[in-house]
Amino acid sequence: QVRLVESGGGLVQAGGFLTLSCEASGSLIRAKTVGWYRQAPGKQRELVARFTNGDNTDYGDFVKGRFAISRLYAKNMVWLRMNDLKPEDTGTYYCNAQFILEPEGDYWGQGTQVTVSS
Repeated sequence: QVRLVESGGGLVQAGGFLTLSCEASGSLIRAKTVGWYRQAPGKQRELVARFTNGDNTDYGDFVKGRFAISRLYAKNMVWLRMNDLKPEDTGTYYCNAQFILEPEGDYWGQGTQVTVSS
């Protein structure tokens, strides 16, 4: 089992920035994917950014160069730096880690709320 705990959400004005943090209770080095998803009210959860198959990264189409994912596996940490935030970025942001080997599973944090005011 891996426990993920997000922090860093909050209220920010449009054009502002936030850095989200995700701390894992165990090592993420063997995870197949590690990253961030978000869900706005009434909408499906969507990919924001993730590491996959080592150092490869995927970003949601809406990111358009505004966000950057980073990690330090030695400290079991993953971050999401979000610049030029827009009201449509409002939602709950979740940290996720998927393992196909022990500890096999799809793990989610409890989420952190990001609200962008216009």
